[in-house]
Amino acid sequence: MCGIVGYVGRRVDGVKAGHSALDVVLEGLRRLEYRGYDSAGVAVVWEGSIESRKKSGKLSNLIAELEARPLPETVTGIGHTRWATHGGPTDRNAHPHLADEGRLAVIHNGIIENFAELKLELLDKGVEFLSETDTEVAAALLGDIFRNKLGGDTSEGGLTRAMELACQRLEGAFTLLAVHADQPDVVVAARRNSPLVVGLGEGENFLGSDVSGFIDYTRRAVELGQDQIVTITAETVEITDFFGNPAEGKEYHVDWDPASAEKGGFSSFMEKEIHDQPDAVAQTLLGRSDINGKLTLDEIRIDPELLKQVNKIIVLACGTAAYAGTVAKYAIENWCRIPTEVELAHEFRYRDPILDANTLVVSISQSGETMDTLMAVRYAREQGAKTISICNTNGSTIPRESDAVLYTHAGPEIAVASTKAFLAQITAAYLLGMYLAQLRGNIFSGQIKDVLADLNKIPAKIQKILDNAGPLRELARSMANETSVLFLGRHVGYPVALEGALKLKEIAYIHAEGFAAGELKHGPIALIDEGQPVFVVVPSPRGRDSLHAKVVSNIQEVRARGARTLVIAEEGDEAVKAYAEHVFYVPETPTLLMPLLTTVPLQIFAAELAAAKGYDVDQPRNLAKSVTVE
Repeated sequence: MCGIVGYVGRRVDGVKAGHSALDVVLEGLRRLEYRGYDSAGVAVVWEGSIESRKKSGKLSNLIAELEARPLPETVTGIGHTRWATHGGPTDRNAHPHLADEGRLAVIHNGIIENFAELKLELLDKGVEFLSETDTEVAAALLGDIFRNKLGGDTSEGGLTRAMELACQRLEGAFTLLAVHADQPDVVVAARRNSPLVVGLGEGENFLGSDVSGFIDYTRRAVELGQDQIVTITAETVEITDFFGNPAEGKEYHVDWDPASAEKGGFSSFMEKEIHDQPDAVAQTLLGRSDINGKLTLDEIRIDPELLKQVNKIIVLACGTAAYAGTVAKYAIENWCRIPTEVELAHEFRYRDPILDANTLVVSISQSGETMDTLMAVRYAREQGAKTISICNTNGSTIPRESDAVLYTHAGPEIAVASTKAFLAQITAAYLLGMYLAQLRGNIFSGQIKDVLADLNKIPAKIQKILDNAGPLRELARSMANETSVLFLGRHVGYPVALEGALKLKEIAYIHAEGFAAGELKHGPIALIDEGQPVFVVVPSPRGRDSLHAKVVSNIQEVRARGARTLVIAEEGDEAVKAYAEHVFYVPETPTLLMPLLTTVPLQIFAAELAAAKGYDVDQPRNLAKSVTVE
């Protein structure tokens, strides 16, 4: 998830009359650095040429480079802060990427799925590539269309037309920004499944990944639709679709001040990251299959023949990641028929576990630096096991020391309590489970296509939950004085209950416990007293009917003893209404995929309740984002 900024200001008699493009772009990148800090770069249009600077590492590295090698003050510029996907975080892989003999500069957020096919086509035309990125392929394609197909059309609209034709060729999710030396007062941008917003100024206009990229200069913004292209000059904003048809964006006013822009307008990073989850899941799924629906997990470089021989899987993780691993266990055993264990990484190597060359160890860590997990991975490798890491941070230690890695691409997660990384980890675990089943022949290609189709519907379903969370937030605020909340679930609902309890502990400092609902009568039911709030995650009535009925019985059991029952259920489940004080519905989805939806209301509840208590939900006491000591 990268940060992008674009700017065009006014010239009067050839003299800059607006802000300096470089100043605007750098301030925007500072506010957007939470979206990625593997590298940063800028490009400005100056006297018929493109001038660019870029450096790996944080934005401060780029600023130091600009101090050493200043750029001229101009009225047109673009900037980028990168979260590396294609290609490592190096200077040459940093954006902008140049094309058309250095006269075109392009920045990009997202993934171009068909970059390999396009690259081969461009190589045949003699194009040389300097980086490992899919972005440079998009830049080269745009440059080739502008120069060769359109004949270097320098008339008004030439770059826009080239962008339209390029986007018709591109597959995947992307936001692209481009400037060309032949059209010095224009920035052209396109979006598909990736954020882009326009800022409207007086004699100047802006582009950004979100409004924090230009909040210091204007509160007027335009939200772009799917598959739209926007062309900005100092005085105009024109929107079309990918085929040149006129389109309209949705204008709105930004009601918050620049001080909160780092959070994208949300009250906390956690709140923002809860709202990032549709994109986090979509990005994790992006580019993982071919046109035939076959999974192609290119980051997993273990010999497929070795993976076919695996007879035991051990998932290693801590905290929230361990609950993601528990969800993974259900899916992997269901699809692969391989015995799967979930181990707390800090306990693993101290109990003399049984491992051999046919054991696959899957580690899960958002940061890739969790010391407990790292040491467990090292131990597993010493014992001859194969290791795969599920991680959100490119180039971190655990992926480097594992045999293979599956990156989640959820983007930087700043709040200590994990939200979007959790859903991305579950998504990646599903992909891994299906991939192993595909190798072993446990699942047919048609089944994989069906599951992927269901997974690709998840982002929209999460968004629906977010859009309809008002009553849940109101309930959370009303419960600010509660001292204990219990959570119950069965099957994949059990780790969701554990995660719901953990979120409340982490940020609201409330006693909370999660239980397998079937375990209730074996002891925990003694905790139920008059008014005790109990969240119950109810399985779908469409699948495991007996399991649904058993959980409904659990609701009746605790309600009969005075509990206040708060139920998360699937849309259309009318059976729970009679036994619940509050029901919060999530969209229908297959049973194994339900945690991607049922977790979200519990995250919202915890964040809202903690905020109502006046706590800092981003930096809860006694906790750190990455635990780098044992």
